[in-house]
Amino acid sequence: MKKIREVLRLKLGKGASTRQIASSCKLSVSTVSEYLYRAGAAGYSWPLPEDLSDEDLERSLFPPRPKTGEPPRPLPDWNDVRKDLSRKGVTLLLLWREYKAKHPAGYGYARFADLYSAWEKKTDLRMLQRHKAGEKLFVDYSGLTARVIDPQTGEVREVQVFVSAMGSSQKLFAKAYEGQDLKNWLLAHVEAFEFYGALPEVLVPDNLKSGVTSPCYYEPGLTKAYADLAHFYDLTVLPARVATPRDKAKVENGVQQVERWVLAPIRDREFFSLSELNEELRRLVDALNSRLMKGPNASRDELFKEEDLPAMRPLPASRYSFAEWKSAKVAPDYHVEFEGHRYSVPYRLVGNKVDIRISTNVVEVFQGSKKLASHARAVRRRGFTTQDAHMPENHKAGQWTPERLTKWAEKTGPEASLFVSRVLASKAHKEHGHRTILGVLRLEKSFGKDRLEAACQRANTIGALSYSSVKSILDKKLEKVEPQPEPPALPLHGNVRGAAHFQGDVPCAN
Repeated sequence: MKKIREVLRLKLGKGASTRQIASSCKLSVSTVSEYLYRAGAAGYSWPLPEDLSDEDLERSLFPPRPKTGEPPRPLPDWNDVRKDLSRKGVTLLLLWREYKAKHPAGYGYARFADLYSAWEKKTDLRMLQRHKAGEKLFVDYSGLTARVIDPQTGEVREVQVFVSAMGSSQKLFAKAYEGQDLKNWLLAHVEAFEFYGALPEVLVPDNLKSGVTSPCYYEPGLTKAYADLAHFYDLTVLPARVATPRDKAKVENGVQQVERWVLAPIRDREFFSLSELNEELRRLVDALNSRLMKGPNASRDELFKEEDLPAMRPLPASRYSFAEWKSAKVAPDYHVEFEGHRYSVPYRLVGNKVDIRISTNVVEVFQGSKKLASHARAVRRRGFTTQDAHMPENHKAGQWTPERLTKWAEKTGPEASLFVSRVLASKAHKEHGHRTILGVLRLEKSFGKDRLEAACQRANTIGALSYSSVKSILDKKLEKVEPQPEPPALPLHGNVRGAAHFQGDVPCAN
């Protein structure tokens, strides 16, 4: 080193002080002292021998350490260590103990852990988080959408791409859906489980409103439907924290891979149906899953078969059926309403809030986790579905009886009383008319007694025995308008065929 020679020249040839030499050569005082000490021990004086090169000078002052002759310590295959760590119950300490049992002269635990950590940082980013095999499935939507063209109209619509990734193997699932609504969100989960052919223990979604109502990491609030799906498959749902992508790094990376290797290559292609698009997505995702990854030197498919699949649970015998949830208050007629149709519950629950679960064929009513009623879903949007067991004795619905409703109507006027009588007479069960009557009589608060009486008179005249009809009369101020008379009957004539002809009952005259 040239600086060693310069230090010796200034000290032995010029007699400069150690601090002066350190300042001149841009070295620390301790380094200058070390050079001078070693030069003195080696017996050097100034001037140095002419045939002494800088390299020889450095080797003479700093000779290499003698080799002990011991063989290098053995190292494990770090890929095998990583695979073992993904298995439940396996720790790095356990693997080190097994390593020491095979190689007693091997590294101590602290050095073993440091070496593994250094190897892990040099491999693919997927190594930065350790996930137990088969434990977590990360789910999200891609930021990029795909396009589908209507072959009839040429209309182009954007469709959403759902992506999921297993925690350990990072195997990907991607499929396009019409939107991010609740029904498509749940369907995407079901089809992801069927794609993997098994179930994880934990779901890690983003805080999509379709699934998460309260984005708390420790006590997340889930929508009723999402909680229903989790209960059906016996899953734990742990939503990622808000603005914390590291919580779902697997699917963030998976989404990036799907966008780069699946969606970007088909950006200019035209698809004329969702099934056609999904067929191409499946082909490209399969190719991505079979591609070799640099870090583990294996494909996602291989890692999934080796690590995740053996640790996952089998799918249930039946498939989850989408169900919609809504909250309702039990009306005085001890029914709850969905899509205009009313379903009975035990009459003792009048005034209570309940949850309604609506699947394709069944309507169920719950209070907490207790099921109160179950009905076949009605095809008609109006009407009642009533079970006799839900009805009180003497057809009492809470405190409301036909007699009490009639007396209340009499205070408004004779037309209101007649309206109540006709509504009650039109129902198979009088209680079915209670909600209509209560709604009509309460219109008095908004429109006054006189207007309500006039509206009931018009409703009685035209036979409009519903709450919506009476309210429409009041809203449009039709109670003072005379009803239009019925058009006169057509006279009998040979050229007048009548309605019966068009029903095929009368032959055409020649």
